[in-house]
Amino acid sequence: MVSVWWNSVRRIRFTNRTYGIAIFLILGFIASYLFPSMYPFMVTLAWLSLFAFIADTYILSRHQAIDAVRIPKYQRLSNGDVNTIVLEIENRYTFPVDVTVVDELPFQFQIRNFEINTNLISGERRQFSYELRPLERGEYQFGRIHAFVTTKLGLSEKHYKLHDGFQMACYPSFIKLRQYELLAISNRLSDLGMKKIRKVGHSTEFEQIKEYVQGDDIRTINWKATARKSQLMVNHYRDERAQQVYCIVDMGRIMKMPFDGLSLLDYAVNASLVLGHVAWIKQDKPGLITFSNSVHQTVAADRKGNQLLRLQETLYNAASNFEESNYEALLTRLRHKVTQRSLLLLFTNFETLNGLKRQLKYLRRMASQHLVVVIFFENTELNDLLHSKADSTFKMYEQTIAQKFDYEKRQITKELRQYGILSIYTSPQQLTVNTLNKYLEIKTRGLI
Repeated sequence: MVSVWWNSVRRIRFTNRTYGIAIFLILGFIASYLFPSMYPFMVTLAWLSLFAFIADTYILSRHQAIDAVRIPKYQRLSNGDVNTIVLEIENRYTFPVDVTVVDELPFQFQIRNFEINTNLISGERRQFSYELRPLERGEYQFGRIHAFVTTKLGLSEKHYKLHDGFQMACYPSFIKLRQYELLAISNRLSDLGMKKIRKVGHSTEFEQIKEYVQGDDIRTINWKATARKSQLMVNHYRDERAQQVYCIVDMGRIMKMPFDGLSLLDYAVNASLVLGHVAWIKQDKPGLITFSNSVHQTVAADRKGNQLLRLQETLYNAASNFEESNYEALLTRLRHKVTQRSLLLLFTNFETLNGLKRQLKYLRRMASQHLVVVIFFENTELNDLLHSKADSTFKMYEQTIAQKFDYEKRQITKELRQYGILSIYTSPQQLTVNTLNKYLEIKTRGLI
């Protein structure tokens, strides 16, 4: 019993108000040497302050009367997205209290001044939400929740250490994944910027007769069904299914270039996960290959029930080893593991035309057996420099160099097209949308 009481008292702290009263009393006693008539008044005030502090401390230290708990919106963190964490605080005292809550956030966020200040009446339970945006995948360790409680008197403060810390895993962006997934199921991907691709022809595999909506090919109108229903009806033909779609993610050192807090590799990982899910919804077989100086992991294209989970778990641990990318090893793996003609979406980056030419012979061999789409990144900082005003000789020199690099980037697209290799030249923030556009275009035109 004594140990419990002592542990409770140990958590009592002085408040700023207590220190202020103490300073006032000290100054008052010093002044009483000059004005002796003040001394009895200061003694009485000192005793009253002491009794008030003891009473305040006793009230706070009686029992554990504050509780706080975290309620994450999801069981995992979504990389690169805003994640909402709800903090629920409950006052179990029989009187109102003022509470300051400090949450021990993972060190990756580098947030050192996080706190929530509130006041709660007796029995009140209140929720507060805050947002976190992780910028790297991996484990995030949350610490304890610290609550500092004072009464309205405010002479003492009790420190509560609530709940042990726990870990939350940060996965590739599953928030955007669900957004794209729902729109893909409802055929509303155009809401996120997906382009409507005009079909040159259509598959001969009939699926159903449905009502005409804007964008349907008028050549597929079923006039007999239209006459029966008294509204336009069209024949709906489904695209070819069960095609293999491989996302190939380059994890070499060139993919560590940062943009808006995330590396190019993180953008590629997020886009690969979304594309894999959309391909699965479109009845295709998604697969994955990661490589740098060697081929690291391969997830064979399939439509098994756990395929999406396998893709997610593989991409969760994807990290660069700062080595030069080995396209020869990639070509060898493709020849042995991917024997059927497939769509290969290669997420990589080429800063110069010479960098492409060193790997071009391997890309051409891949393109001889598969449909290859090379996805590389636009240097947005370079674009900002190109469109800024040159107000000095040095600025003109910088812009000239920037124009040279921009010209080489565009030459890369022409060089790839010359050998029948498709390409996507995109900014990192538009990577997912542009990649899905290209995939849907290829599906619509039956290029695989």
